Amino acid sequence: MSEADYRIGLIHATMNSVQPILEAFQVHAPQVTLVNFMDESLIFELNETGIVTKSMARRLLNLVEKAVMSGVDGVLLTCSSFTPVVAEIRHLFDVPMLSADLSMLEKAVEMGSRIGVIATVEAAGPTTATILEKISLEKQKDAVVKTVVIPEAFKALQNGNRTQHDELIHREVQELSNDCDVILFAQFSMARALETLDSTITTIPILTSPEISVTSIVAEISKKEIIV
Repeated sequence: MSEADYRIGLIHATMNSVQPILEAFQVHAPQVTLVNFMDESLIFELNETGIVTKSMARRLLNLVEKAVMSGVDGVLLTCSSFTPVVAEIRHLFDVPMLSADLSMLEKAVEMGSRIGVIATVEAAGPTTATILEKISLEKQKDAVVKTVVIPEAFKALQNGNRTQHDELIHREVQELSNDCDVILFAQFSMARALETLDSTITTIPILTSPEISVTSIVAEISKKEIIV
């Protein structure tokens, strides 16, 4: 099977993550067929609870199962807040499954020891920081993680105010640039803020997960084919 024949299931918890990942696939893997599965109530509940409950994990599991039953070759979750769930359920399926941000977080640890994290969903900030610390420990690297959460930016994007969303993120980028080696945006929905960022604000690298996720899931599917 060539890359042109790959079918990848995308699991979404918010509409805000859809366009960034579709655009990333169009640029980096346009030959892939995408199948989208959505439960937007997940992100609303997550914003209320602040934690991923068992009920939410089961609903994500059901979405993944629907994707796999549809015949996809791999599954990509596009909401970083649910990254821990992937580790818990991936063994239940025979196709490669990746979280929204794991590859990006591994790259961030490789790039520097002072890592700035910007999130717009309350749960995403601590989740991302915890995973970064775990990766650093596994790689035996010392890392200091500084996390900033901007829930008002997420609300702005939900309300269609993209300019305010981007400006709030840009402000935090400028602040973190003073004492970080690399900055990462914790969610797919934030990627658009990099496109509107004035290049004079910072010279340090800023990572977003859509591009890295696309190349990673395609590579995982290819690797599985070779092994099989």
